[in-house]
Amino acid sequence: MTTPSPDARLARIRNIGIIAHIDAGKTTTTERILFCTGRVHKIGEVHDGTAVMDWMPQEQERGITITSAATTCFWRDRQINIIDTPGHVDFTAEVERSLRVLDGAVGVFCAVGGVQPQSETVWRQANRYRVPRVAFVNKMDRTGASFSRVLDDLREKLGAHPVALTIPWGEGDAFLGVIDVVRQKALSFDPATRGTKITESGIPAEFADAAQLAREELLEALAENDEEVLSAYYGDGVSDALLFKALRAATLSSTLLPVLCGSSLRDTGIQPLLDAVVDLLPSPLDVPPVEGVRPKDNEPQTRRASDDEPLAALAFKIATDPFVGRLVFVRVYSGALRKGANVWNPRLAKRERVLRLIRLHANQQEELAELHSGEIGAIAGLKAAATGDTLCAEQKPIALGRITFPDPVISMAVEPKTQADKEKMLSALAALQDEDPTFVTSVDPETGQTIMKGMGELHLDILRDRLLREFKVQARAGRPQVAYRETVTATAEGENLFEREIAGKPQYAYVKVRVEKNARGAGNALDLRISPDLIPRDFQPAVEEGLRDGLSTGVKGNFPLTDVKVTVTDGRFHPVDSTEIAFRTAASLALRDAAEKASPAFLEPLMRLEIETPEEHLGDVLGDLNGRRGQIKDIGERHGMRLVEAEVPLKELFGYATTLRSLTRGRAGCSMEPSRFEIAPGDVGAES
Repeated sequence: MTTPSPDARLARIRNIGIIAHIDAGKTTTTERILFCTGRVHKIGEVHDGTAVMDWMPQEQERGITITSAATTCFWRDRQINIIDTPGHVDFTAEVERSLRVLDGAVGVFCAVGGVQPQSETVWRQANRYRVPRVAFVNKMDRTGASFSRVLDDLREKLGAHPVALTIPWGEGDAFLGVIDVVRQKALSFDPATRGTKITESGIPAEFADAAQLAREELLEALAENDEEVLSAYYGDGVSDALLFKALRAATLSSTLLPVLCGSSLRDTGIQPLLDAVVDLLPSPLDVPPVEGVRPKDNEPQTRRASDDEPLAALAFKIATDPFVGRLVFVRVYSGALRKGANVWNPRLAKRERVLRLIRLHANQQEELAELHSGEIGAIAGLKAAATGDTLCAEQKPIALGRITFPDPVISMAVEPKTQADKEKMLSALAALQDEDPTFVTSVDPETGQTIMKGMGELHLDILRDRLLREFKVQARAGRPQVAYRETVTATAEGENLFEREIAGKPQYAYVKVRVEKNARGAGNALDLRISPDLIPRDFQPAVEEGLRDGLSTGVKGNFPLTDVKVTVTDGRFHPVDSTEIAFRTAASLALRDAAEKASPAFLEPLMRLEIETPEEHLGDVLGDLNGRRGQIKDIGERHGMRLVEAEVPLKELFGYATTLRSLTRGRAGCSMEPSRFEIAPGDVGAES
């Protein structure tokens, strides 16, 4: 058997993610993909807690995906590396870091729910990373399913241009299979073989017009974007080979969105989806060379997908395995990672040895001698690498762009039950922070309590559960609290003269600053353009550090200051007594002085809330939202239910799902995601 050329090997790889709103069927779809490709021989079910990809106890108990899980399978001689991502808004960082390293994605949509709030969030994330996608409309067998309505949602809510490759052969209870639009065939999937035996037949008469119309719409969409298709369309006809060539180009450029349909739970429509992944989504050769900078001078650098290029890999996730220890998930962009070799971390300017290389299948591992360019795997043995770090060749270093994550919006105090548990708790919290970049801990300077900060109630609940169960820490946790911010609403100046003796050495510095409000959501801006005659250049970095110290604590409730512009307007130094510590302290105290005079205010996080409720309960729901300081943005209709969109302060939403069920006798549902920060009325944040 001949060994394939490097380019031929890369052309056979597909790195894809499964992304969607919670409960759209991502994990169920992944389980069917693994079964159809022969990766597993028994199908696990999410509702039974037996899904391969939901391996954490917390996932199995709750029936949701919490952490992104990686696996590898093969279809038509192509290697498909899959990352199954969470759908809950609290774990959106898992989607963020997965999309950063993936080449393509499958967006799963519920045929009843359509495009839901978290679907929009993950779609925007995919847009940001320019990830080509195909869509899979799942749950076509459910009552109320509508393929055409989902296509309309894709156009209106996501701004996509969907083209159907398969359409449903019936909907709801009448769903029998799918119709291949390109080949004009009806496909049925034998339930006795879990959908692995497919029967092709002619299209039933009642669906013939719909199938022909879908093919015409597909060809017209391609003809608008491809002159070769346009010429063939008005000439001898468009061959299937030309159709797929043009469709692949349109998919890679995200000009068109191929859409397929099926029912993962009923093992229907999975093989056509796999064919679309192989035929339409990019290989590592189809994506542009990865970009970065040379660490010492920030000179732009690129690396193309090839084993012959210098090593460039991105660590996108850290996990702790009870048997293997610390695992660093990596995407290899160029070069090859080899067991026993050294890698260079430019952030730390440190060399580390690769002790073991692993290909992942959820929580199972397969040891490898090397990971080639274009592949995704994990390294055991790296002690210092963190999420977002680049691993590269020491002689040809490159720093790839880091991954950005949202700030935590909710906090909770936690304390060990006994002194013996204290060290164990601190060690466990450090391990959890290592894994999760949206989880932050700090110590309250007034109470001495350890504060856990995360993305939502469920996020903190899962972390607390892991502390108790996984790390065996006996700890008490308080009620979740909102993680407020602070800002200023006026312009003011402040100053500080730092003149004292420390350890027998005189210290001198004087700093004057002006603070003013910045645009909401713009963050902080520092202007240190001040004459060296007032503050020498050697001390200006210390002034900047002092300003950042001041911004990190705030003045009303020790919350970080944000959306503030700070300008250094004056300064004085002593040729002998001035020191860096003096300027750092003076700058921090001057900023605090100015902020206290600039009408400081609390900023509270607002959540975008979407509620589906029966008409008869609409008044109760709206009245309750008004009592929670909610702003109603829109009231519409979906599937015979009233759809309410609102913005509500996070503080008012603790336990809201339970209240909503009580108000509507269990008939309403809701979803929420962070929207923005706004000034809180009065002293809303003062109690935190």
